[in-house]
Formats: sequence, C-alpha cells, structure tokens
Amino acid sequence: MATGLRRTEQRHPESLGLDARSSQEVLARLLDGQVRALASVDAALPAIAEAVALAADALDRGGRLVYLAAGSPALIALADALEIPQTYGEPAERFAAILAGGLDIVRDFTGGPEDDAAAGRRDVEAAGIGDRDCVLAVSASGSTPFVVAGLEAARDAGAATVAVANNADAPIFAAADVAILLDTGPEVVAGSTRMGAGTAQKAVLNMISTALAVRRGHVHDGHMVSLRADNAKLLERAARMVADAAGTPPEIAAAALEKTGGEVKPAVLLAAGASDLSDARARLARTKGHLRRALQELGR
Repeated sequence: MATGLRRTEQRHPESLGLDARSSQEVLARLLDGQVRALASVDAALPAIAEAVALAADALDRGGRLVYLAAGSPALIALADALEIPQTYGEPAERFAAILAGGLDIVRDFTGGPEDDAAAGRRDVEAAGIGDRDCVLAVSASGSTPFVVAGLEAARDAGAATVAVANNADAPIFAAADVAILLDTGPEVVAGSTRMGAGTAQKAVLNMISTALAVRRGHVHDGHMVSLRADNAKLLERAARMVADAAGTPPEIAAAALEKTGGEVKPAVLLAAGASDLSDARARLARTKGHLRRALQELGR
C-alpha cells in the first residue's frame, strides 16, 4: 500500500485479485466496504450534531442551508437539497446547492470543473452568501479546489461553515466552523469514493437534513407532519398521521384533512378539538409550527 497517498486513494488490501473472483464474491467485498464506511459515521456524531445546530440557527434567522460540492458529492448534495422542501414543507428558496459545473453535471458529468478554485469563489459570491447562511461543503479528499475556495469565500462572507471530508487533516477543515471527518479509509476499488466514502457522505447529509426537520417541528412521533397531501397515496398517509396524532377515528381525520386542503398539522389540531381552521393556524403560529406544543395547549 502506498503510504504517501490519502487514505481514500490507497489500495485496499482485500482488493487484491478482485477481478479474478466471482460476481457474488465481488459483491460481498463491496458490501463489506460499504458497511465499514458507514461505521465511520458513529465517531462523527458530536460534530454532526454541531452542524445541525448551525444549520438550524441559520434557518431560524431567515437564512439558507447551502450545499457546496463537486464531482460525486455534488450529486449526493443536490439530491438532499431538492428533497428537503418536498419532504418537510420547507420553502425551496431556503435550500440551495452550489456545484462545480452547475446543474449541467446531471447531463455531462466531467471532472474538470472541480479544479477551478476561482469558479468556486465566483459561484459563492453570485449566490449572495452572507452572514445569515450556513454553507455545508462536501469533498471526499477534502482538497478539491472548487470546494475549498468556495468554503473559504463563504467563511469570509460571514456564513457559518461546515465541512465533510473523508481524510484527516483535509485542507477544507481549515475554513470550517464544524469539521466532520468520515474516516472511511481505502476503497475496495482504489479511489472510487462514490462507494464507501459516498455512502457515508449520503448518510450524514440525510441525517443532518432529517435532524434539522425534527428540530424545526416538521416531525411528530416519527410522522412527517409538514406534509401537504396532493395525491392519493399521500392523502391516505396523511389520514393515518392525523388519526394517530389526534387519537381520533379515521373518518374524523379525513374530515379534518378536507377542511385544511390536505395540510396535516392544522388537521391534527382540528381533529383534536381546535374550534376552527383559524384557531388551529393561530395555535401553530404561537408554537412556531411545533405540533406537540400546540396539542399541549389543547390539553392533549
């Protein structure tokens, strides 16, 4: 193993002879690599919790959570940024992604843009990053020029900064208020960080955005209560949520949902005893959208 290389670039000792093995044996080794990579997340939990706090503070101030990435991490980051508003009812403009190569990467996935440090700085400036925002940068190597320069620019603009990388002493950590090290080690296919490193990165981004949703009142007893039901499957799911959260029969839950146009939180409060829709919305406004607090006001 070449010790001068970053750990994510080194050859895994179990990869020797990989190409001579059966598909099932190859798959078993790949799975083992994924599982071992995920284990790195546990050691990073304290830093991940700090990142959630920074992101929550930014959103509470009216700012944004902005993902900054290049290459494979850019695709992971883009998916998270797009899914949060749809899943948890957050305004889409509060979540953004600054990606090397822009959105063209979904059609033409090339590596060149990640080396452009100047573009990273320009794109951060063009996005209007400021002191109300939190910028979350992801880079397996931790040295990707576009991402490192972009995070430095975000820090200089006063934004809260979080860095996720898979190598210790990564240059990107120097520009981060919170450094999340995912020590996933060598890949089964050397340097293919879309595998173990990417799996750990995706887990962390999913965890941050979901924990953020919990903190901001979008989850109640495991239900996605900021959901607005706009198709048959979601209406059925929403009715179960309302019945469960309000402790009412399905028919009462369905009637409450009809009055709210498919919005779960006010429907729960209507089913639980709020006098009307205006009363339900007022209770949610007073509790900043936290359903548990609003139900406690109703004595539930």
